This record gives sequence, C-alpha cells and structure tokens, in this order.
Amino acid sequence: MTGTPSSTVTDAPWSVARELARGLGERLPAETISVGAADRRVLASPLHALSDLPSFDASAMDGWATSGPPPWTVTGTVHAGESATAPLEPGTAVRIATGAPTPVGTDGVLRQERGTLVGDSLNGPTTPDDIRRAGEECRADDLIADAGIELSPALLGLIAAAGHDAVPVTRRPRVTLLLLGDELVDSGVARGGFIRDALGPQVPAWLDRAGAHCSPGTPVPDSVDALRAALLAADGDLVITTGGTAAGPRDHLRAAVHAVGGTLVVDQVAVRPGHPMLLARIGQRPLVALPGNPQAAVVALLTLGFPLIDALLGRPDRPLPRIRLAEDITGRAGQQRLVAGSLSGDGFRRAPLSGSAMLRGLADSSGYALIPAEGARSGDSADWLALP
Repeated sequence: MTGTPSSTVTDAPWSVARELARGLGERLPAETISVGAADRRVLASPLHALSDLPSFDASAMDGWATSGPPPWTVTGTVHAGESATAPLEPGTAVRIATGAPTPVGTDGVLRQERGTLVGDSLNGPTTPDDIRRAGEECRADDLIADAGIELSPALLGLIAAAGHDAVPVTRRPRVTLLLLGDELVDSGVARGGFIRDALGPQVPAWLDRAGAHCSPGTPVPDSVDALRAALLAADGDLVITTGGTAAGPRDHLRAAVHAVGGTLVVDQVAVRPGHPMLLARIGQRPLVALPGNPQAAVVALLTLGFPLIDALLGRPDRPLPRIRLAEDITGRAGQQRLVAGSLSGDGFRRAPLSGSAMLRGLADSSGYALIPAEGARSGDSADWLALP
C-alpha cells in the first residue's frame, strides 16, 4: 500500500478499502412512510411501543373463561372485539373466543375441546397458561426496534401491533449509473467485435437489494470530454461507473475525475478479481468505479459499493461471518482472493466457470469466500460475503 501526496491509497488492502468506502458515506435524511410500505427499509430512529402488548388480558384459546373451581355455570359469551362482560363470580364462566378480553375475576381458560357442557353446567381442566396477560410481550415505552435495523415483515407486524401507523426510515440512496465502453451494445446478439452489456441490467438489481435506488444506466462514449460532462451532470447521492478503470488507451476515468476537480481515494485494491476498482470523491459526492469485467464489477460492489451504501443508510458495521472451506484454495502472491461459490453440507465450495469475465459461475453462487494471499486448506475458516 502506498499513499501519494493527494492522500490517494494505491493498491489498498481489501479491508482498508472497505473502511475508506464506508468513511465516505454520511447517513442520509429520514422520511416517514407507512408501516405497510417499509419492508427492507432501514429504521432512522428508535421506535418504542405506544401501548402494552397485549393491551388487555385475553384468551389464547376458544373455550370458556372460568372463575373458581368447577363446575361452573355459563352466564354469557365474549367475542373478539367486544368489551369484557361484568366480572366473573366464583363458580361462573363465559364462553370466549381466541383474542377476546377475559372478564375481571378470570383465573383460567378451559379449552373448547376439553370442556363438557350439560345445559349451562360446565366441567373440565383449566389452565392459566391459556390467558395472554396484558404487557407480557412488551410494555408501553419499551424499545421495540433500534435505529439502523433493516425492517422485516415480522418486525413490521410487531410495530403495527404496538400502535404505530408510520415509521421513520432513512431515505434510500439515489445512484447515478454511468456505463463506459464504446464496445457495448444493450440489445440483441453482439457481433463484429462488440459485446453485450451485462452490467447495465444487473448493477441496478444488486443496488436495489442493497437498499439503494439506481437510475437506468447512461451509456457514455469513451472520451475524457464525454465522461467529464457525465460526471458533472450526475445528481445522485452516489455515482457508480462501469469500465474504464484500467490503464488502456480508452480508460479515461482517472483523467475525467481530475478534470472535474475530484480526488481519488483508492486507486486499485489488492484483491482478485476486481483489482482495478477505484473510489473517488467529487465535491461531496462519492464515486465508485467498477471494472468492466462482470465478476470483477460485483467484487468491487461488495468491496466499495455496499459498505458505502450501508453508511448512507445508517446501518451499523457488522463483522463478517466465518465459514468452513470444503476444499483447498490457492492464493495469489501479495493479494487476497474473493472466490465465488456456495455453502453446502461440508462447507464452502467454489463455483466452476468463475473467471473475472465470466457470468455462469457467479450466477450459480451465493457469495464469496475471502482467501488470504497464502491460500487456504480444506477445513480452514474464511470470511464470508453473502450476495444479497
């Protein structure tokens, strides 16, 4: 790793590159949306229960609410959604539905299938465990979800049950996607030296899964002037480019970043695939530059793009899970490897056909194992980056 006078980190270690990417993101403002629309959104501030849950003692079963020892005289019925009847006197019972409030004086619930009713005289075994006590799940003002949590259907149900109609969530980052490469075509079968663009369709989908909203990709001609104009016109919270990160005769990204007054933060990362990825800042707007090869681009998204989006959303930094390798994997001198594959019963196995320019192996993979430069043996542990 080397640093230039402009503070660019060249050939950054993989973990350092991720930290630098996360450091470029500041949490975006919050917005309030309905609970029903908040699945997979990130909570912007803590939520507390607005009421006890349950808010009253309720029957957990269809049957009878009883008071005192049997037999009981059945004196009425309580349905769900109704107020409880008058207090139960010892020796009496009311027929009750699941979720209905138990009358004052109830000390047990007799399940319907266990009761014997002859006329209005009831017998059978009761249990207090079939009463849902007020506040047994949470009390009013209890914390039910903390800031930075990604909302799930079950959590949304809890939030609604605790009295909330709307939730504050962090605004989704808006991404401007620029597709570089005069050799790309976006429809049909590519011929005559052209290649079909495989990143324009997939990068927005990856970003959506990461919690961001990406505009349709904008093709940009391979010239400094065209790229400079596109960077100046970009209005997203984050700019992502594909291609143009190497040192070929048409790789103009570095020159264009400097032409618009930007600064390179990371110039290449010591990992394969994805080594020529870049991280830059243009004013206050971060830029993540993905290599043009499809799998290298996905590695760059995992390395630089996703940590930055996590920071924009206010997600907490989380340690990577560890997995067991089911086979030997060779290293690469001086560089870590991100190896595509999937987890099976005996551990991680790499996908075939997973070269930097290939898509078939990636399509069959569920994530990447991080392999040290010296390689790893079957049975060793490795960090795991699951694909979203």
